[in-house]
Amino acid sequence: MSPATPSLGRRGLLRAGAGAAALAALGPLEALGARSAGAAPLTKQPSSADYGALRPVKDQTTGLELLALPKGFEYLSYGWTGDVMANGNPTPGNHDGMGAFRRTDGKVAIVRNHERSGYAGAFTTPAYDANAAGGTTTLTFDADAGAFLETVPSLGGTIRNCAGGTTPWGSWLTCEETSEVGPDGTRHGYVFEVPHDGVGTGVALTAMGRFSHEATCMDPSTGIVYLTEDATPSGLYRFLPDSPGDLTAGGRLQMMEIENGGVSYSTYTDPTGTEYRTDWVDIDNPDFAPGELRLAIQGQLKGGAVFRRLEGAWWGNERAYFVSTNGGPAGQGQVFEYDPRSEYMRVLIASPSAGVLNNPDNLCVSPRGGIVLCEDGDGLEYLHGLTTDGAVFPFALNNVVIPAGGVPGKSVNPGTYTGSEWAGSVFEPKNGNWLFANLQSPGITFAITGSWRRGSL
Repeated sequence: MSPATPSLGRRGLLRAGAGAAALAALGPLEALGARSAGAAPLTKQPSSADYGALRPVKDQTTGLELLALPKGFEYLSYGWTGDVMANGNPTPGNHDGMGAFRRTDGKVAIVRNHERSGYAGAFTTPAYDANAAGGTTTLTFDADAGAFLETVPSLGGTIRNCAGGTTPWGSWLTCEETSEVGPDGTRHGYVFEVPHDGVGTGVALTAMGRFSHEATCMDPSTGIVYLTEDATPSGLYRFLPDSPGDLTAGGRLQMMEIENGGVSYSTYTDPTGTEYRTDWVDIDNPDFAPGELRLAIQGQLKGGAVFRRLEGAWWGNERAYFVSTNGGPAGQGQVFEYDPRSEYMRVLIASPSAGVLNNPDNLCVSPRGGIVLCEDGDGLEYLHGLTTDGAVFPFALNNVVIPAGGVPGKSVNPGTYTGSEWAGSVFEPKNGNWLFANLQSPGITFAITGSWRRGSL
């Protein structure tokens, strides 16, 4: 059962960041919450009523029409797989989750995950596992000039760094989406902390659990970290730090319980508007060894609730938001809203069909309150916007086709990559004029800008 909420013991930045975090999610999320109380349906617009229809737009870096965007928006690409980093080594591929931070010099630091599998060797040091191929790189962007400046490696030796989350003190929590064991017996499936202005230590935060991690979000007033698991059945977890603001000091891991007479509850097919009373059960063995029960099963045996593939997470409006990528009646996705102060949760939206929203993955909220959803479904791949009245609209389309002759200065193979998923969407924190996002394959980072304020983003 739930212990008392921990008091803030360290890092005044936690409390200082609370107001800004709350303001970031007012708007669409709040309005959608009001709509979901009446189970109002999600709808699909062929294009944004404010931004207009999508059209192919040339990349300012290569001249290729890599994306389709509304009129008035433009973009540049950077950090392609194989591009030379500041240390002379090639950029690793499989770009995924990202966090953006304002540096003391006014530039933007973007810590980028690389969801690489395998044990061909770490691409940088410090490395958690010298054999493992995943990790993070950190990009520097000048928002005033609209230019990327450099890329440096910032963590190596991990596996399948998928998503993660930011902290109020300026670090990125990068998460391994696996629970495998390396060829030398090294366990994987952990969270690692990477400062935006340096490199990670390569020390696993084992108290935060060993499982197929996806994303995190943090309550800045308490330091509690919420964690999602990309598996089915998956648990929804929270980490209560022993010393809020210092994740290396250890803490307690718990899994959400939905009040159901002590019996585990499945949220798999719940529709928009479903409401829950919640509690938490302790996970006794968060760093489970091979052959022992994985965390979701440990929690389920205690009455913990299970979900289908929990992915994206976001904190705002003093609430946590979580995405189940293939939950809901149609199996096309759910977004949950959880209020920790009342121990109350509901299905904010559930996609009624693939034609409306096709397996949402991660989400981000703009400084203006607009919602961006990354799609990881079948067919054409979009970044979607979400309006306050519950309408989904396409904002960006993956249009990446590399011609037969390749791209000058790039090592990416020719081919059609239009089925590659979007990942890592995040707005720059200075003024929100730039949206950064990745296409996982062939591995490209985009910076998108335009007339945001004429629409809902």
